[in-house]
Amino acid sequence: MIDVRPYRGADKALWNGFVATAKNATFLFDRDFMDYHGDRFEDFSLMFFKADKLIAVLPAHKSDQHLLSHNGLTYGGFVWGRKIKFIDAFEAFKSALAYLYKEGFSTLEIKEIPRIYHQLPCDESDYFMALCGAELIKKEVLLVIDYQDHLPFEKNRRQGINRAIRHGLEVRVDANFKDFWETILVPQLKEKHQAAPVHSLAEIELLAQRFPNQIQQVSVYHQNKLVAGTTVFLTPTTIHPQYVMGNADKNALGSLDLAYDYIIETFKPGRRYFNFNSSSEDQGRLLNQGLLFWKETCGARCITSSQYRINTEAHKTLNLQFT
Repeated sequence: MIDVRPYRGADKALWNGFVATAKNATFLFDRDFMDYHGDRFEDFSLMFFKADKLIAVLPAHKSDQHLLSHNGLTYGGFVWGRKIKFIDAFEAFKSALAYLYKEGFSTLEIKEIPRIYHQLPCDESDYFMALCGAELIKKEVLLVIDYQDHLPFEKNRRQGINRAIRHGLEVRVDANFKDFWETILVPQLKEKHQAAPVHSLAEIELLAQRFPNQIQQVSVYHQNKLVAGTTVFLTPTTIHPQYVMGNADKNALGSLDLAYDYIIETFKPGRRYFNFNSSSEDQGRLLNQGLLFWKETCGARCITSSQYRINTEAHKTLNLQFT
């Protein structure tokens, strides 16, 4: 019997302790990360207990009659305990749908955690999606380096690195979020994409203070002037540059090639993957050819991530079949 209940503030220590040892969690599911933008999302995260022991959590927020996991995070979905068995995971999944149906939710949407963040085999949710007839609403193309068989940088990327060296560029890990946000990231995003960073400067500085080992700012300087930078998120398995941007001279200086070469090698020890993130748009239906080309010349190759919509009423007929 699985007991389902919503997360409450008093559960913070229990939640964080569970996430710290779960087999498919990252620091994005720590409440000190999730709650930094709590004013933007109405939290309705769920916790699953078997015999009073926490075996799974679902970071989520509500929007009308829909539960989403999670629009405020890069990915979401069920976070499974390190020792959870398949049948218990299924019962937790089914119990979640039944609980949400009872509470008046019509659908559950899940942005699945890409496999590169799993610390143990963890495809239970993928099977459950197929079993309950979940609707695939988004399929993204991610470009990833696997350090176990790392393809080398191609000639044009090596030329960029050599160009940066000739210009005397210097790379530092220095927590210079302010200059990066104000002089490069925000202006360049506004000019090129009419967009803004997901995190404000105040937010990223707060998160970096809370997670100093997981969030690093890498800056590239030319004659002591900041010309490029990347904000790197580090998990036990994966390196992920959350933001990467150079000034107008990035191609002439080779600053981004140097930045990528640095973070790919510097943060590699103990990790298996480097995630360049999505190269697709419009719910995955459009590919950014320029991004694909650039990332592949760094030695990255494709994996995919999925987003599903599940009708909570599916719990009524959801069962496992055994031989």
